[in-house]
Amino acid sequence: MQSPSISLPSSPYLYSQLLSALAVLFSSPAAVQATENGIQVFHNGKVFTANAQGTIADSFAVKDGKFLAVGTFESVSAAAQQQSTLSGKHLSKEDLRGRMVLPGLSDSHVHAVDASLFEWNHTIPDMKSLDDVFRYIQSRTAVVPQGEWIMLSQIFVTRLEEQRFPTREELDRVAPDHPVFFRTGPDGALNSLALKRSEIGEDFTITDGQSGYLERDPKTGKLNGILRSCTRLVRMDNSQEKVGRDAKLESLSKLLADYNQVGITSVCDRNVSREGLELYNELHQSSRLTCRVFMSFAINAQDSLAKIQEDIRFASEHPLHRHNPNLWLRGTKIFLDGGMLTGSAFMKEPWGVSSIYGINDPNYRGLLYVQPDKLYAIAKDSLSHGLQMTAHSVGDGAIEALLDAYEQVDRDTPVREMRPCITHCNFLTENAIARMKKLGVVADLQPAWLWLDGRTLHRQFGEQRLRWFQPYQSLFREGVIVGGGSDHMQKVGSLRSVNPYNPFLGMWITLSRTPRGMNNALHPIERIAREEAIRLYTINNAHLTFEEKEKGSIETSKHADWIILDRDVLECPLDDIAQTQVLKTYLSGNCIYTAP
Repeated sequence: MQSPSISLPSSPYLYSQLLSALAVLFSSPAAVQATENGIQVFHNGKVFTANAQGTIADSFAVKDGKFLAVGTFESVSAAAQQQSTLSGKHLSKEDLRGRMVLPGLSDSHVHAVDASLFEWNHTIPDMKSLDDVFRYIQSRTAVVPQGEWIMLSQIFVTRLEEQRFPTREELDRVAPDHPVFFRTGPDGALNSLALKRSEIGEDFTITDGQSGYLERDPKTGKLNGILRSCTRLVRMDNSQEKVGRDAKLESLSKLLADYNQVGITSVCDRNVSREGLELYNELHQSSRLTCRVFMSFAINAQDSLAKIQEDIRFASEHPLHRHNPNLWLRGTKIFLDGGMLTGSAFMKEPWGVSSIYGINDPNYRGLLYVQPDKLYAIAKDSLSHGLQMTAHSVGDGAIEALLDAYEQVDRDTPVREMRPCITHCNFLTENAIARMKKLGVVADLQPAWLWLDGRTLHRQFGEQRLRWFQPYQSLFREGVIVGGGSDHMQKVGSLRSVNPYNPFLGMWITLSRTPRGMNNALHPIERIAREEAIRLYTINNAHLTFEEKEKGSIETSKHADWIILDRDVLECPLDDIAQTQVLKTYLSGNCIYTAP
């Protein structure tokens, strides 16, 4: 099975201009308020309700922002007429013309505030090779004043053609008079001026007791500018142009409008800061929040335990911790291990020597950032304060450590009702799935990583070690609730973003399991059915946020969030699913997006 042909915008600048226009034309400024359209009956559709029985209806009615009735045209019309007579509200009907309807989609993992600002003052092109990287950096030297920093973030080297970092000398050639920082999380590359500004010389040694090392040229023995697991050493000043408050609000609002264009009506911001809380709340108070937002508060696990406990109390006592269907602060988030894109996820077995990841130690297992005693204390404090805890846990070793902490808390206070979460949860084991089921632990996974990075991982680990990589079928079969997300962290645009947040691409990946650049599926035994793929982005994600009784399916009394599609994703050719277009998106009964 080949990867589907996915069309990206030819010009990111034109895309951003088009997005701005569409946001104005097709989004509603009062999106999360209940509809004022009386009672509406939508009929003659194929409505996949995502209820427990997987019912497919042909009609539904909406009143006061909630689903009033779901079923046949006759039964729905009768219920709507009765309510119209009792309430005096106007009754209208709309023919769906056979179109498919799904519940509003949800993304279990975004970083919307940061992502919305990534291109706030200029468009960043797609980069597939180091030549693309060098062209971009060189173009910035004509704009950024000499001596000021040029930074490029999260262009993961595993997704570049060369699959390596740029070197100090290469960066010097394109930007000799600017400090340059090419950053991918804990790893990065600096040019000579950036090394000098950071006071990293040839005799520099890491003395802070934390992880990491400086790469050296194997021929000369000199620093080549590449930092492994220690970008914390970079000393960037704060001379960059600041973004004003109004610009931040406008950028975030536009991104939420773009989420609406691919059918997303709910998101989980999985690492929200104090400023992020304020920005979301300002949009909410001004009726500009076009997605329901569930938030996990950012906790720096490297802080002292006293500071961490102070931050947990701040989240638990914050006014947004009180339930609101539109904006809810309900969790905490820490980083437990590194990442699979940087070769630092904490694994049970060694990674193996790798030129791509810069691994020379055959016994290297990755990085675990929080030791067991501290991890237990954080989990206990979060859960006891009514906050769902989650942790960035990519490797099977990190997942095991997190489950150990949850089990330890569970011995004193059952954790099931708090639905402790594992974020990313990529390298699972059969035993870990059984432990998750027993504890009621939920999982927040990113299907796009299988598509984007499966080929590189297969080259590194081989077929057998990837047997339990994103095992969706096993999770569904064992009753572990897993939700689908993107980990969107940069750019606006559902396919050009890092990472792509188009849910239909995510659904297709769970059905095909075919990585980009490979002809064969990766352990096809872990494919799921189309109905299950839809559930990943609807009712399952609602369960992850404790809201399965309020949203996530088209059922009586739930929030009237739904989308109309241009095709039947239950019946169309498999590879067509990734190309699905949303015709209309509704939130609380309001149409907040109409395709042009």
